[in-house]
Amino acid sequence: MSSHPAQEGQPQVSAAMVKALREKTGAGFSDCRSALLDAKGDLEAATAILREKGQAAAKKKEQRAASEGAVGNYLHAGGRIASLVEVNCESDFVARTDEFQHLCHDLAMHVAALNPRYVRREEVPAELVEQLRGAFREQAVASGKPENVLERIIEGKLDKFYSETCLYEQHFIKDEQLTVRELIQQSIAKVGENIAVRRFARFKVGEHAAEAEPGPAAAEPGAAPPVPA
Repeated sequence: MSSHPAQEGQPQVSAAMVKALREKTGAGFSDCRSALLDAKGDLEAATAILREKGQAAAKKKEQRAASEGAVGNYLHAGGRIASLVEVNCESDFVARTDEFQHLCHDLAMHVAALNPRYVRREEVPAELVEQLRGAFREQAVASGKPENVLERIIEGKLDKFYSETCLYEQHFIKDEQLTVRELIQQSIAKVGENIAVRRFARFKVGEHAAEAEPGPAAAEPGAAPPVPA
């Protein structure tokens, strides 16, 4: 395929490069070509540009009501693990699109695989956060860390806890360079509507209720995970 003509001083951007970026990000032709021009033909840099644009577009839509949607489901091979995820959008039209249905399925598969406890970090109970802060401080002090770096260490450990237990903070099971939040933001940019996960549930054969780590809709109050080391 021939390259698209570039203005003087701009890099040549071929149709093959645009196609590769579209396949990687799902963004439109003109957005991909513009990002490649801005990134001087660097595919990874262009991907980062599109990701930032997608995040900005998503933030503008995050306050819009999302009361339609669908429930994604996933049953692991052998039927021993299953999950359900309610994903909301703004219209029934978008809820029925292949793009949205694929997202619902991917999110259900992710929940089955990585077993988050909460949807977002804001849903982690304040008392649990304070309990973890205290435990992390004790660990840092016991290991001889100086006072002036304690808060940075505590915040770093809290971020790690969120990335392990909160769905939006986890790295997407099918692309670890993306968090689930970024995956959803990409979908928002594609469909032009707000999208949000409302709740989820995960089931595992033989797992006792007291040992399960359900989503927020089914979580027992006061149940806390072990403090990470």
